Amino acid sequence: MKDVSLAAIQDASSRLLLDLSKEECETLLRELNALKQQMDAIAQIEGINEQEPMTFPFDCATSDLREDEPEKPLSVEEALANAGSCEDNQIKLPKVVG
Repeated sequence: MKDVSLAAIQDASSRLLLDLSKEECETLLRELNALKQQMDAIAQIEGINEQEPMTFPFDCATSDLREDEPEKPLSVEEALANAGSCEDNQIKLPKVVG
């Protein structure tokens, strides 16, 4: 993992429009350095590269899902029956972006 500097954190926070104080940036730098040390320690474990990555810690089977059964789809009229306003077989909504 690449070393991170206080200047890099401050630059990233301003680019992301985050208003972080100097103390918050310093705390984040300490936490990132602690994380880097932990990652380096994990990398030193013998045989770690031969292990398959774990995506979920438990085996789980999903047997409670129902089987898909094809059904007749709604007609356009049924689909639009409860719509407040329609135009050209589509639901018409108020404009939300100026």
